[in-house]
Amino acid sequence: MKTLLTSATLLVTTLSTPLMAKEANIQSLVNAAQKEGQVYSVGMPGSWANWKDTWNDLNKLYGLKHQDTDMSSAQEIAKFAAEKNNATADIGDIGFAFARVAVKKGVTQAYKPTTWDSIPDWAKDKDGHWALAYTGTISFISNNKLVKNPPTSWDDLLEGNYKVSVGDVGVAAQANNAVLAAAFAKGGDESNLKPAIKFFAELAKQGRLSYTDPGLANLEKGEVEVALLWDFNALNYRDKLGRDRFSVNIPQDGSVISGYTTIINKFAKNPNSAKLAREYIFSDQGQINLAEGYARPIRSDVVLPQSIQDKLIPNDQYTNVQPVSDFKAWERSARKLPRQWQENVLINQQ
Repeated sequence: MKTLLTSATLLVTTLSTPLMAKEANIQSLVNAAQKEGQVYSVGMPGSWANWKDTWNDLNKLYGLKHQDTDMSSAQEIAKFAAEKNNATADIGDIGFAFARVAVKKGVTQAYKPTTWDSIPDWAKDKDGHWALAYTGTISFISNNKLVKNPPTSWDDLLEGNYKVSVGDVGVAAQANNAVLAAAFAKGGDESNLKPAIKFFAELAKQGRLSYTDPGLANLEKGEVEVALLWDFNALNYRDKLGRDRFSVNIPQDGSVISGYTTIINKFAKNPNSAKLAREYIFSDQGQINLAEGYARPIRSDVVLPQSIQDKLIPNDQYTNVQPVSDFKAWERSARKLPRQWQENVLINQQ
């Protein structure tokens, strides 16, 4: 393990902030984090957006031991709220739509990394309770052995003869955003998911809506024909399982671009380690680590190695994607979605 001073200097150099004051602050944070010696995360497994490299770096540079328990955004917030002072998690990663929910529930604490000014205003909380580290766009991943013509649009999806895995709608941010992506493509918006509900109800009527979890294991076993995933997850799975086995496409008739934010548990037992983790996530190398996992970094001033750029989907596939613009409407819709899904989609399942 490197010395404390070397560790702090390395992080500050990575952050391109050689100011003595910032170095002193980082050194103080490093000292406090190393006394804690560990960081426990939720919803930040190594296979998701390449968190693995960031956890490894934090261990090599600062000696922080790490453990993750994977769970959905809603489950993370509920865990923080339920455990309170008996906290078993220090930091989590949640979908954009859940960020304000977490703050309202009073389970977060603020920390602004030294690269705060490089984060766009739309992607961060003014007080530092949350900030998007990376973005994702809903994509289609298709098993080439099971699907002759991989879909490139929602219309293609509806006209296919394969089953479609959506994930845990109403619980997981990825699945909820898949519904929003369909709404955008079909003329709806954050306040009107009816076009998407109608779309998925039709899939259910055809008996083509799959309950199979669209994770790596089920993709590898051939139990998923087409799944709706964030592009960074789909590309990661594709390259793990073989580029010739799977196709990944951004739906050309519309999709949603969103992102994920870390939240530091208000009741964290290792708060300094959690803050140091966020600091590193927003450093140059932390952002490159995310891009290595196919997630698009939030900081546009980070230069990605060409080898990483080559792994990503070409920019021209993203011409018809749009971000959430009405967050309050999307929060309301997301809260109503579980019941809507049950009453209008699953009821048609054959």
